[in-house]
Amino acid sequence: MNERANPAPLGLMGFGMTTVLLNIHNAGFFERSSLSMILAMGICYGGLAQVIAGIMEFRKNNIFGLTAFTSYGLFWLSLVFIKQPWVGNGTEDPGFMGWYLFMWGLFTAYMFLNTLKKNVALQTVFFTLAVLFWLLAIGDWTGNATITKIAGYEGIVCGASAIYLAAAEVFKETYGKEILPIGVIKS
Repeated sequence: MNERANPAPLGLMGFGMTTVLLNIHNAGFFERSSLSMILAMGICYGGLAQVIAGIMEFRKNNIFGLTAFTSYGLFWLSLVFIKQPWVGNGTEDPGFMGWYLFMWGLFTAYMFLNTLKKNVALQTVFFTLAVLFWLLAIGDWTGNATITKIAGYEGIVCGASAIYLAAAEVFKETYGKEILPIGVIKS
């Protein structure tokens, strides 16, 4: 038997936990002093773990998993670099940052369309992520802190949905049956 382990829970947890932490900050629960922890998480778990999961999806011949995990892992790494003072002295233009986030929302929207044949839990992750990117972009374009705060709450939901799906997949592997429902789509 030549079965390979499912790397999706690793990628989903890396994405989910890092997304929740960043958006706890965006929602206003913690100030800038929390950024070093978020940036470290963005490199190690949000970034590297997802890239590793994406490479493992390649080995399983899963183009969706490869594209999603590798892309979002590289998103986290690029975001960390953008936030480093030695990259732009912390002076990135909020309007242009809005475009950066908008483009990630566009990518996520097309990835969401590819979840429509998968399961409801995965659809939830990608739909809420597209909304999150676009809310953050609007917040940057307008300078409206309330929109960014709303995005923070929405991002917590997005990250939590990824954590849920990761847990559902690990439980299913461990117990050999669905413990946490994911809304399987019947073709």
